[in-house]
Amino acid sequence: MPEETTGRGATGLRVAPAAGSAGGAGPEVGRRPLMVYAVAAVSALGGLLFGYDTGIISGALLYLREDFDLSSREQEIVVSVILVGAMVGALLAGRLSQRYGRRKVVMAVAVIFGVGAVAAALAPDVLTLILSRFVLGLAVGGASNMVPVYIAEMAPAAIRGRLMVLFQLMVAIGQLISYLCGWALAGSGGWRTMFGLAVIPAVVLVVGMALLPESPRWLVERGQRETARAVLARLRGPGEDVDAEIAEIEGIAAAGRDGRRGGWRELSRPWVRPALIVAIGIAAFSQLTGINAIVYYAPTVLADAGFGDSVALLTGIGIGVMLVIAGVAGAILVDKAGRRRTMLWFLPGSGLAMAVLALAFLGNSGSALQRWTVVLSLFAYILFNGIGMQAVVWLIGPEVLPLSVRGPATSLATLSVWGFDLLIAVTALTMINSIGRSGTFFLYALMNVACIVFVVRKVPETRGRSLEEIERELLSKARPATAR
Repeated sequence: MPEETTGRGATGLRVAPAAGSAGGAGPEVGRRPLMVYAVAAVSALGGLLFGYDTGIISGALLYLREDFDLSSREQEIVVSVILVGAMVGALLAGRLSQRYGRRKVVMAVAVIFGVGAVAAALAPDVLTLILSRFVLGLAVGGASNMVPVYIAEMAPAAIRGRLMVLFQLMVAIGQLISYLCGWALAGSGGWRTMFGLAVIPAVVLVVGMALLPESPRWLVERGQRETARAVLARLRGPGEDVDAEIAEIEGIAAAGRDGRRGGWRELSRPWVRPALIVAIGIAAFSQLTGINAIVYYAPTVLADAGFGDSVALLTGIGIGVMLVIAGVAGAILVDKAGRRRTMLWFLPGSGLAMAVLALAFLGNSGSALQRWTVVLSLFAYILFNGIGMQAVVWLIGPEVLPLSVRGPATSLATLSVWGFDLLIAVTALTMINSIGRSGTFFLYALMNVACIVFVVRKVPETRGRSLEEIERELLSKARPATAR
């Protein structure tokens, strides 16, 4: 079926033509320099740390709650405090990146990751552990905010989707590694080693980022045209018109800024609002559809349902494998099929799998059929949601948000991810205790349905379009006189 070329979402943003058609990115020119892939690979290590530090609590919690004698509410606090830190980190990172640049902020994030990991590993009591996980949260929020922006601003339009989804793939790999560590280091005290291992990729990220260039778009915003041109020349293939791209960035920067400095007040401007609705809406639904309730609490829920600690941890490893498979599939599909179509293909499967999981917990508890239904529906949910939602959540915001407000606007979208993630983290076990496993999972299934409606009505296609093309569409809708 050919890609839509004239349809529009309710946001007023048009659906993009297929890559290579008129108005699209056109065919790729020459061979992509290795620097483009080095930028994506090194900076995406922030995603690995993000995934590891959010996922490791799943296995560690089984033994933390025994070593520190934690109640259900205390377990929720230990899990969720990293998300409070992430909200603060997301807000700070966006503003700091406007002033100091994307690269320096990512380097600072890596240092904070290392400090938080050591502190968590050595924590003598619950309070110290909570504070350590708050520090880790600052790094998680900063990484989730800045790494996608950094990659988006460096990558060519034709391969931007797959390079940005590399971040989510690394998040999934980090979560898989955390599940494997949780299984391998099972036992009282093993959680300290689980936390401490995060220091290794943190050091690699600091060193790697020190060797990479700053975002050319940020450099243009700061008036450093020649430096930006030199960076783009290293990132673009033979035959690509670097001067034309610089000119386009300068034009959009001037039009978007229009004499202003792109602060928080600019987010209320009518021409910014449609993009902000898309970015925040996708951010919210990425959590409300239930993914992190499964990632954080699956081993605990399964163990409490009588599966046994060993089976619960092995199921967690299976969830990690599904996340990685979903990341690989998502990386391919967002550029082949498009962002919007990928969501609409896979979100129905996500909702259906969650509904089956809810029904499974209504069945004969402890039977072989019930156990297999629970495990398989868990895996199916992770696969479908991972492709249909998690592969897109860190991609859409940096693509649709305008350059002049990209720092604070991305902060707000990222804050929404962590705010709703926090909501899930602090309510999941309480909801299970109040309305049961089935009721809780049915609620998440309904959220998948609501997300499908939102995508149909609001989300545009951005595949194959440069960031400047997407922003120009916003400007033309709000300022027709200027566009002429």
